[in-house]
Amino acid sequence: MEYIKPEIDEQEEENLWREFKKTRSSALRDKFIRQYMPLVKYVAGKVSVGLPASIEFDDLVGFGQFGLLDAINKYDPDKNVKFKTYAVTRIRGAIFDEMRQLDWVPRSVRQKSREIEDVIVELESRLGRPATDAEIAKEMNMSEDEFQQTVMKVSGTSVLSLNDVWYSGDDNDHMSIGDSIESPSSMNPDVHVEREEVRKVIIQAINELPEKEKMVIVLYYHEDLTFKEIGQVLDVSESRISQLHTKANLRLRAKLTNLRKGIF
Repeated sequence: MEYIKPEIDEQEEENLWREFKKTRSSALRDKFIRQYMPLVKYVAGKVSVGLPASIEFDDLVGFGQFGLLDAINKYDPDKNVKFKTYAVTRIRGAIFDEMRQLDWVPRSVRQKSREIEDVIVELESRLGRPATDAEIAKEMNMSEDEFQQTVMKVSGTSVLSLNDVWYSGDDNDHMSIGDSIESPSSMNPDVHVEREEVRKVIIQAINELPEKEKMVIVLYYHEDLTFKEIGQVLDVSESRISQLHTKANLRLRAKLTNLRKGIF
């Protein structure tokens, strides 16, 4: 699904945002909601990749609408961030907040995901480098094929990993791991030093991923390609891309859990 922003003059939109900031006009709020509803559907479509069939797309859109409304109410046009960039974070965050509350992931699958993360943390601390699939499988007392099958089973849970939020101040000053990939140039000039340090740590963790996993993460979050499109770029199947995406998320979550302890 491709997001196509409705035709509107940028200067006109900026003027409307400034007017809304002053007046909090309900008519303008409704106008922005109508204008950016395609963005909600676009984000919901991205999030839905790899989720169980029991998670309805329309439900994701409904969750995302809360995020859009939150973004509209809190957006500050005086800061050096485009509304689309700001809104994507809020929309995605609202969707994942609701999904966490639903607790849609079976306990056994969640436990297996944590088990893989724990093994990755222990192995990579010991090895001083990214662990291979064979090494992880051996540590978990399973064959490499069994490990790959396990990764596919947890693929629906690991999608949450890159949307975990790192707080570096009050509730309005936070960033997700995905934000660091999506828009590194959109950071406001007045951000806290701690926030910048968090971003550096996240980017460092991404750069330390095995090459193919790093490519999938960058192409998916920064270049905005689908798993199918990434598969065409790397000349592998869509299911293989899903697998690489899951392993990258598990590695990042494992790395950042340890690094977070060192930062905060």
